[in-house]
Parts: sequence; structure tokens; C-alpha cells
Amino acid sequence: MLAFLTARQTGLDDPLRLRRAESTRRVLSLKLNPDRDVDRVHGNGVNTIDIEAVEGRYMLSGGADGVIVIYDLENYSGKPQYTCKAVCTVGRSSRYVHKFSVETVQWYPYDTGMFVTSSFDKTMKVWDTEMLKPAEVFEFEGNVYSHHLSPIARKHSLIAVGTKNPKIQLCDLKSGSRIHVLQGHRAEVLSVQWSPRYEHILATASADSKVKVWDVRRASGSLFTLDQHNGDKSKASSEAGTAHNGRVNGLCFTGDGLYLLTTGTDDRMRLWNSANGENTLVNYGKVCNESRKRQQLTVSRGCSPEFVFVPCGSSVAVYALHTGELVTMLRGHYNNVDCCAFHPDYQLLCCFCLYFQVSTSVCSSSQIWFASCMVREFRSVSRCPLSFYCNTSAVVVLLEQWELLEICNYHGSFK
Repeated sequence: MLAFLTARQTGLDDPLRLRRAESTRRVLSLKLNPDRDVDRVHGNGVNTIDIEAVEGRYMLSGGADGVIVIYDLENYSGKPQYTCKAVCTVGRSSRYVHKFSVETVQWYPYDTGMFVTSSFDKTMKVWDTEMLKPAEVFEFEGNVYSHHLSPIARKHSLIAVGTKNPKIQLCDLKSGSRIHVLQGHRAEVLSVQWSPRYEHILATASADSKVKVWDVRRASGSLFTLDQHNGDKSKASSEAGTAHNGRVNGLCFTGDGLYLLTTGTDDRMRLWNSANGENTLVNYGKVCNESRKRQQLTVSRGCSPEFVFVPCGSSVAVYALHTGELVTMLRGHYNNVDCCAFHPDYQLLCCFCLYFQVSTSVCSSSQIWFASCMVREFRSVSRCPLSFYCNTSAVVVLLEQWELLEICNYHGSFK
């Protein structure tokens, strides 16, 4: 670390190199956090979360009970132990609440005054954050599995929507109407994702085992369909033009938009070149995926190498993006992890509902093992030091990232 500081001070190194090194070190040292807590609001499992990009302060969550919650992640108490408060809630008593499970929530990319939710009640709602009322409601013929707003769009305000219908719907925020349909899939569309690099590029994943990449300005169909065999005609015809040998329910672009990650119920995760659709053939091994709905995975930002966080049963698997190496398994849940989101400014990883946070203190390995082992002892304790909430299928676990110098040896730049 001193070498990094000296090189930066003398101008020998790019200042970003120190930032990447520190970000990487923090991600590699995620451990249990005994000091963070989260208000318990959801009565059932949480399906989806999103952290707004404007301030990085508010987290939005949607539950299987239809409830929507906004949490404040900032600590203004000046104390190490604090609770992330629920500042707004659309509860079951609200006349505007979703009738069934909320599947996707997303903040408007440029302003915290608006967010969008979609549900199995066949609706997508555009909310006014101040009033906690829908400003617009889009209705569909089938369950809504996923929606997404482009994080960079300046020339359009389209929301891509994946439903039980194989056709992808494009809804315009400006006109409040559905303006276009993308046809090509043969089964329900489980996940949709706009490129963070090109505002007109959209990726969609379906239960028909296919992933398609679209330019929404074109009327002639998709740009290309991802092929796990890269066009090898010697493979079985049933696998031709498929991204996975099962339902594809996970999509995630890397932060620079150069690569696309997909996950499927064949227990595989694949990394694709987003420019030409080529399978990079990175081997991540078996990636457990039993979900029949959308799986929310995420990728780190500003690290070297970058890491992928994937819900895997009751844990979160952390992989090196370009080598496929399994770095670690983040454990703590008693039930399946449904979603996770990465906070690039503070290297926070929020899952349902695991919360990972950076600590600037150095602790010994015995303290780390104490925090990890204590998890097993709290099943019968109603209020424990690690701030567990056990409520039917909903569990909240708080985890912390410690500065373990031994872990820094994982990457050569820290030796």
C-alpha cells in the first residue's frame, strides 16, 4: 500500500490504480458485520432490490407480499452500530399496493423522485416517490417477470418489459403508452437488460433457452442470438442457437458494457462478448440455479480483476469475472438468496437480505471466525448480537468487510 501511495505522489502511477487496488482488497475481504441492522418490514421473502445511483443513499426493495420499502443506508448517528431505517413503505393497507408478488424494482436513473415496480398482478407502476402514488400504470396480459430502464439513455425513455407473453414490450414514459413490440422468443421472457454502453441495445433472456440482443431502432428483428457453441454445426441440432440447456433467467452487463453474463437452470453461467455475441468459454463450474423466475446477479465495479456475485442457494458465490475462479462463498442465510446489488462507491453488497459493508479497522482471524461461527448458535435466539431477524421465509443478515492483509495476496499487485 505504501508503494502505491509513493508511486501516486511522485506521478509514476495513475491515481486510478490505487483506487482499483483498494476496491479489490475490500471486495476480497467481505465478512460478517455485527454492527449493521435493517428495519424489518417485509413479512415474506424479498424478491428484488435496487440502490439508486444519484446519491447512493437509498435502497428500494420489493417483496413476495407485494410490499415496497425504501431504506436509508446512511449512518448519521456517528456510532458504529446503527439501523438502516425504512423511510417509506407501500404496505398492504395502501390502496396502491401490488396485489401479488413484486418481481422487479428500479430507481429512475437520474432522479430519486421516481421509481418503477412490476408484479405478478400483471401491472407495472411508475411511482412518484414524494407522494408514494403511481403516476402511471401499465397493464399486461400475463405476469410481469422483469423490466428495465436504460441507465444512460438520453434520446429515449423506454422501459423494456418481459412478461409471460413471448413478446417484449417497450413502454414509453413520455407518452404513457406501449409503443413497440419485439418478437422472436417462443416462451416467457424472464429477464431484460439495457446495455450501459449503447442506449439502444437491449438483451433479453427467455425460458426458450435463448438470449437475444436487439437494437430497438431496427424493425427487422434481433441483432443476433447467443450460441453457446459459437456456431459449431457438429453439436446437436436441439442446442443450436441456444445460450443454455434450460431456462435462462439471469442477465447482467459488466459496468463497461463490453461483456454480458447469463445464468440458466442448467446450473451454468456464461460470459459473452456483447459486441458480436461470442461465447468467451470461461468455465465457472456448476452455478446452482433452481429459480424459475428472474435471478438478480451483479458485477463489481472499479476492481481489478472484476468479480461476479451470484445467488447460489442459501449463499452468494463470488467469482473472478474473466477466469471463472470461485473466490469465496458468502454464507449466512437459512433460506435461498433471491437477489443482490453492488454499491460501487463503498463496495457494499446488498442481498436479500445480506448486507456487506467496509470496516477500516483491522481484526484478528479469531474474531472473524467468532463472527462466522456465531451464526449457527442464533437459531433459537430472538434478538442476537449479529442482528438476525427470522420471520417465516424472510431472514435479514448483516455482514461486514474486514481488512485482512492475508487476503490481499490473492492478487499479485498486493504482494
